[in-house]
Amino acid sequence: MIKQIRTDQLKPGMYIHDLNCGWLDHPFLSNAFKVHDQATVDKIINLGIRELYIDTVKGADVWAARTQQEVSADLDRRMQEIASKEPEKPVVAALKDEVARARRLHGEANKIVRHMMDDIRLGQQIQVERIEPLVENMVESIFRNQDALLPLARLKKHDDYTFEHSVGVCALLVAFGRGMKLDKAVIKEMALGGLLHDVGKARIPDAILNKPGKLSEDEFERMKSHVDQGVQLLEQTPGVSTIARLITAQHHERYDGTGYPARLNGGGISLYGQMAAIVDVYDAISSDRVYHKGMPATQALKKLLEWSSHHFDPQLVQTFIRAIGIYPTGALVQLESKRLGVVVEQNEKSLLEPVVRVFYHAGQQHYIPPEIVDLAKSQDRIASFESFDKWKINPYQWLPA
Repeated sequence: MIKQIRTDQLKPGMYIHDLNCGWLDHPFLSNAFKVHDQATVDKIINLGIRELYIDTVKGADVWAARTQQEVSADLDRRMQEIASKEPEKPVVAALKDEVARARRLHGEANKIVRHMMDDIRLGQQIQVERIEPLVENMVESIFRNQDALLPLARLKKHDDYTFEHSVGVCALLVAFGRGMKLDKAVIKEMALGGLLHDVGKARIPDAILNKPGKLSEDEFERMKSHVDQGVQLLEQTPGVSTIARLITAQHHERYDGTGYPARLNGGGISLYGQMAAIVDVYDAISSDRVYHKGMPATQALKKLLEWSSHHFDPQLVQTFIRAIGIYPTGALVQLESKRLGVVVEQNEKSLLEPVVRVFYHAGQQHYIPPEIVDLAKSQDRIASFESFDKWKINPYQWLPA
């Protein structure tokens, strides 16, 4: 049986089924292994992991611990409560009118971030004036209709992850800031911070950034140094706002003080740093990398909700979920009718009833004529979230063109 326990309940002799943290948040070769000694227990606790999952068939048990099914059911209930609140994302432009602009912006953004990182490697200074027009355009696009740009920002190629992750964090921060009803000028500074938050990785060797396996402990520490490296770079860059610097400095801090590099906690972390931490983790765990598969978007949101017991402010996590949707645009879902489809647009009245483009029948396992289904006007309902990899479906093919 799989159970969730606190790390202070972990003992030698137990079998860890899941460390319950992001892949880059620990240096172990696997998320699942037998605990043989107290040193391993201490190492896990020192990593800031608060709760994990054990397999009681393969190792010792904790009798009173909740089962994985009980934890999942509770998270589902909490997600439903979040979804019951009507979203506030007024659409200014029709999706079909914004899609072409969003595609151009997304391509341009990835090129600009790539060139910026290459320039840093060559010892050149960051040219903020080249980035600001892009940031302005991304903010305006998301304010017109965020369902055009956000799904593009979720899709990444393995070799380009570092660049595309920065673009994804930028776009998600804009949607988050909009959900928080922050001033647009502040959101633009946050967007710049999102694009710049990982600039320190330009000073990390590619062999570590793109290693197709687990990092050694020394490599793990070198990777973590990208935060301080990024702060140093921005201190030498004119025109970077305080908000953008805070996002770069604090996107790996955690609400309970278990993050890095400064182990800040609670109100010691700025609002912008806390928001960036949530977005950074969401984008990372829902993205494919060379060494692991990203989880479906809705599952990633459930993980954020679970981790908000310790690592994130619960109210901020709930606001983020409402800002991008329980079933985010670009997510693959299965309907009660057994049809598979990609969420192409959020419904302004209900997060549980998005607009879906269906194209595959899971029961009969064959493609069907594509159809747009507005679940707010249909008897069909979402039965589950799905993985593109499981069904061998190319997500690019089914997003709005």
